[in-house]
Amino acid sequence: MRLKNKIFALPLLAALAFTQKADAPYQDACTIKNTAFKAGEKVTLSVYYAVAGIFVDAGTATFTNTFETLNNKPVYHIVGEGKTNSSYDFLFKVRDKYETYIDTATMQPLKFVRNVNEGGHKIYQNVSFNKTANTAVTTDGVFKVPACVQDVVSSVFYARNIDFSKLQPNDKIAFSMFLDNEVFNMYIRYLGKEQIKTKYGKFNAIKFKPLLIKGTIFEGGENMTVWVSDDANRIPVRIESPISVGKVKIDMMGHENLRYPLTSLVKRR
Repeated sequence: MRLKNKIFALPLLAALAFTQKADAPYQDACTIKNTAFKAGEKVTLSVYYAVAGIFVDAGTATFTNTFETLNNKPVYHIVGEGKTNSSYDFLFKVRDKYETYIDTATMQPLKFVRNVNEGGHKIYQNVSFNKTANTAVTTDGVFKVPACVQDVVSSVFYARNIDFSKLQPNDKIAFSMFLDNEVFNMYIRYLGKEQIKTKYGKFNAIKFKPLLIKGTIFEGGENMTVWVSDDANRIPVRIESPISVGKVKIDMMGHENLRYPLTSLVKRR
């Protein structure tokens, strides 16, 4: 992805960390259960891009979740979409769509679709996961993957179901992810809990940092910070990261049909 398009992938990448070697998973990715979300949920985020300390409202990102059936299996069909605002389109128009189909029983992805249009550059990818053979079938071939591998969208919803109450600050949560015909070992570092003020309001939040490899548009190290609601929903409320030029800030600005009340909200702005 190019510089500006990666801004809109941030809500998807925020729960992820690219590293060459993974620690042992904190908990078995094959047995995690969904306790955080339900079908019908929608979360909307605003994307702000800053240069020289001035933040510009550059676009929006949304996650929607519906209950469907795929190959006779009940699935959560989750769609992540990112787009530039019309006032920003003349600089670099983005219309990105990522989809995952997650088996409701195992929380494992069965299908992943990436359909993006970034400044006129279009990419389409369709991945089917064969859980029996542990393979990912794409238009480019068949690739061997670990058992219980995630895709870029299902990883976010996997992370929402981690039991942070069992972690100590600086503990790592590891898992694997398939993207662009490669398997990446991932982890996030749990930092603890704190209050955070966003454009939506003040939240009690869980804080963590992905460890990023230098060489992408992100700076190397643990410079990206993510805050999720410290309640049973675990929705992202703030994401911040320096990038190659400037800084990105993403705030949750709307939600519908959450599984639980948003009790982490201390005060609405």
